[in-house]
Amino acid sequence: MAVLTLVLAAGCTGPAEQNTPERTRPPLEQLEPAEDPRQKTGPSTATVAEPDIVPISDVVVPKLPTTVTDAQDTKVTVTSADRILALDRYGTLGATVFGLGLGNRMAGRDASTGFPAAARLPVVTSNGHQLDVEAIVKLRPTVVITDTTLGPEGATEQLRAAGIPVVVMDSRRAVNNVGTLTRQVADALGVPEEGEQLAHRTTVEIEKAKIAAHRLANDAELRVVFLYVRGQSGVHQVLGQGTGADDLITAVGAVDASGVQGAAPVSPEALAEAAPDVILVMSQGLRSVGGVEGLMNVPGVAQTPAGRHRRIVDMNDGQVLGFGPLTGAVLDGLARALYT
Repeated sequence: MAVLTLVLAAGCTGPAEQNTPERTRPPLEQLEPAEDPRQKTGPSTATVAEPDIVPISDVVVPKLPTTVTDAQDTKVTVTSADRILALDRYGTLGATVFGLGLGNRMAGRDASTGFPAAARLPVVTSNGHQLDVEAIVKLRPTVVITDTTLGPEGATEQLRAAGIPVVVMDSRRAVNNVGTLTRQVADALGVPEEGEQLAHRTTVEIEKAKIAAHRLANDAELRVVFLYVRGQSGVHQVLGQGTGADDLITAVGAVDASGVQGAAPVSPEALAEAAPDVILVMSQGLRSVGGVEGLMNVPGVAQTPAGRHRRIVDMNDGQVLGFGPLTGAVLDGLARALYT
């Protein structure tokens, strides 16, 4: 805790903090928790105070060329960052590019990079999780930053065969990996100094939100299960250990009650045994099953404490598991929905 206090104190006066917008709602650390968070009833939506990405600087000039070894142990030389594509399943990489101050160089986006500043960009993923190679090539990117969360198999090789430098990043998403991923993206784009500043700013915001969230939790040990649901395709999955959902839940002082490794189909018996106090879902997923009432029809949900009390918390699909520059704000918003 002493080290954490020093980190927070150092972050309060650094140049990165000057670019952080003032909150329009009371700071999390000033809020009081509900008398017993486990007895709360009814659904709620977790939101962030400012959905846009605040760049670390408005004037950033990449130092190129640069050569990096990516997550697949491939050496890639980047000679231009004039037209960037940063693509992954959760919008993490696109958000990071904007946070580094290079948003004006983005040529397109994935379906999850939906914050306001990026909304004007053309989407080059199809069905949410597939790279559209033809659409990407047409945008004439000078570099593509991606990971292994998007298909189809062989897309990366096709892009490289077209003469496009492709840097494959670590696909792991977790609270403790945000700074590392930020630095990796920054190094590939020739802005390592901005990468260090953004990583520092984000770490400070994360630790501040974690401290405030754990205070609000007050040892309530709220049991939470993250469900990934898509009504159109009939997908009902529990996101457990190693998916990032577990890390998100524990970061705000709650207990990941999933009891599974990775993603697993919803089992009514296992869900009943998990006995979550809260079910966490993505907002679009909740809408796809017909809202809270529709979610009650997913086998096993209605039989849980969360189902009986309608304690369903939803959060924007492009934010909740993004683990990018908005991570601190996501933890802040989730803690408010869970405890206040």
